[in-house]
Amino acid sequence: MMKKMNRRGTAAPRTPFTRAVFEIGHVLVGAAIVAIAFNLFLLPNQIASGGVAGISTLFLHVFGFEPAYTQWAFNIPLFVAGVLLLGGSISGSLFYGGKTLIGTLFLPYVVYLTRNWEPATTDPLLASIMGGVGVGVGLGIVFRSNSSTGGTDLAAQIINKYTGMSLGACVFVMDGLVVTSSAFIFGFEFALYALIALFITGKTIDIVQIGFGYSKMVMIISQYEEEVKQGLLTQVDRGVTKLAGYGGYTNHDRPVLLCVVGRNEVTKLKQLVRTIDPSAFVIVSDTSEVLGEGFKRR
Repeated sequence: MMKKMNRRGTAAPRTPFTRAVFEIGHVLVGAAIVAIAFNLFLLPNQIASGGVAGISTLFLHVFGFEPAYTQWAFNIPLFVAGVLLLGGSISGSLFYGGKTLIGTLFLPYVVYLTRNWEPATTDPLLASIMGGVGVGVGLGIVFRSNSSTGGTDLAAQIINKYTGMSLGACVFVMDGLVVTSSAFIFGFEFALYALIALFITGKTIDIVQIGFGYSKMVMIISQYEEEVKQGLLTQVDRGVTKLAGYGGYTNHDRPVLLCVVGRNEVTKLKQLVRTIDPSAFVIVSDTSEVLGEGFKRR
């Protein structure tokens, strides 16, 4: 079905109701993907790759507790603690808190529904790779809707607020404790598989949120800056921003041209600059996301 377009030919903005339905749908789909990846790959291969899901894997092996029950037992109190202790971050945004509660309850529910599914593989390496991808895709979808599945994310925010430790460090410490515990329970080799899954999950989340479309940011310093600028505008067909620069050695004004291009346009740009000014100073760097005219829409 085509999106409704406004007079300018761009997609009409969503109403608050359709936006809410869209984001809640993302939370449900993402949470379901995480739960299915957990039951098909990680749990049956004893891969505890951090978080409450990893804790539930350890508790199943040590105490025989059903993973879904363990996840509810951790997630619900953490959500309540988040509402009481974080205030503005959770309860201050009713919609965010509602979506997080949905993810917190729905993910273990799908884990429970799919608990008897046959494992997709019994190879721990394949399981850590595919499980990491599946969990990363699911969490990436949830995060794109500006939501969370609760668990150690909320615990990290609480620790951050009351200790000053960075969020990244909090998550690293908690996941590290789970992975370290798995080394004692399942063996060192399975802890390494858990680290592989954890790494792949993080990278997959980045891909889902940012995409594969890495662009290049180019900064050019040339004595023929006007000719280079016109070439970029007409031949490469990209916009150019002129920044004020000052030569540290010459003590003269040296304007800097800033241009963002796609990966397939870098060679054309470098050839253009080389033709106009072989001695030009060119800096090319990666940029993970570009929003605006000629690139991804906001």
